[in-house]
Amino acid sequence: MKKAIRIFSLLLIATTIMIACKKDTDPADKDFFVGTYKGSVSYLKDGSTITSSDGKVTVSKVGETYNFYFGNNIPDITGVKFEKSGDNSYVSIGSGLTGIRIDASKLNMLVTKDGATWTANCDR
Repeated sequence: MKKAIRIFSLLLIATTIMIACKKDTDPADKDFFVGTYKGSVSYLKDGSTITSSDGKVTVSKVGETYNFYFGNNIPDITGVKFEKSGDNSYVSIGSGLTGIRIDASKLNMLVTKDGATWTANCDR
């Protein structure tokens, strides 16, 4: 019995060491920026403006694209693609949806599409 416990203990230690020595993973590769950001948001279309200094934007990922869900009756932005820019930061790419920069703690947005403009300056 003592021999079995000793072997089990050695296996457990070896597994722990292997996991601890594994190469660090870039947090952005794990979608750490998916979640809710809070701060200033605004939306402008046809002369009508919605602004909030205590707004929120919830970010979700579906497949290869991201969706931005706003509070305060601001329309959502969906189907956004990103590319990595620097350390743990991403910028939006594609037609009509550029102007979004996001990382694990900050969301900055200035998007103009179909005559509407969204802005966000939010933190987590």
